Amino acid sequence: MEIQQLRVFLAVAEELHFGRAAVRLHMAQPPVSRMVRQLERDLGTDLFVRSTRSVRLTAAGAALVAPAQKILAAADRAKASALAAERGEVGTVTLAYAGASTHVLVGMLAREVRKEYPGIEFRLNSQDFALPALARVLRGEVDVSLGRWDFVPAGVQARTIVEEHLVMAVPASHRLALQEDVHIADLAGEPFVALLPHEGSVLGDRLRRLSLGAGFDPDIVQRAPDSWTAMALVGAEVGCSLTVSSVAENVTDPHVHFLRVLDKTLPVYLRMAWRRTSDNPALPPVLSLAERVWPDRPHEPSSET
Repeated sequence: MEIQQLRVFLAVAEELHFGRAAVRLHMAQPPVSRMVRQLERDLGTDLFVRSTRSVRLTAAGAALVAPAQKILAAADRAKASALAAERGEVGTVTLAYAGASTHVLVGMLAREVRKEYPGIEFRLNSQDFALPALARVLRGEVDVSLGRWDFVPAGVQARTIVEEHLVMAVPASHRLALQEDVHIADLAGEPFVALLPHEGSVLGDRLRRLSLGAGFDPDIVQRAPDSWTAMALVGAEVGCSLTVSSVAENVTDPHVHFLRVLDKTLPVYLRMAWRRTSDNPALPPVLSLAERVWPDRPHEPSSET
């Protein structure tokens, strides 16, 4: 029993006329008749009673109509699903992101993916650090990563989403808390809270560069696993902490004040990265949607690294 045989059978069953069924199917009548006879031979029973004046269904033919309709509907759905997958309208895209300050951005994209491409499963994986998130892209474990990297390796394409500036989080009771900005030199001898050290740490690099440029080594009294924990430690008066503007925009703790860092240093970019050689057909639609949700800024550098 073949799909085309069932299509022909249903056309004849609905028209009860071989000629009209052939016209409906854009076929000649002889092939229609042959296919019906072949289906009857395959099933071992007659499906139609034929006469020179009329065509009517046998009991077996009438019983076959509903199952044939279900089979053809399932076949049509299967074809539509395969074509949608080829177009990238269905499938799975996995995004890894690092840093609590990216949660809002990730939520924006996830909401739009659900609305625009309901057939795409958008899986989210939070990482402790940006570098592991980038490594997972290279290994093909995830499709996209968000993170703050100064450089991305060959084979990875990246687009800048946000350019951020450095801020210093200080306790509300700090002597400089009422200021709007600060030079790193003003914090010489102060205790610092910093994120856990790891290769490629952007904030760790900036703190080291700025403090050494100001002539002192930062006194790091405690390490934090993420930005939210670091800000909680600042609010508890453990020390000051260098962070980025997006953290300041998302923290509402009255015990923490943020001062813009005036010292010149390398900018901090939040980037979106993916493998150039990815063959996931669902990825391009998500990347295109991300360009709308997270548009580039005109003054930012080239999106390809």
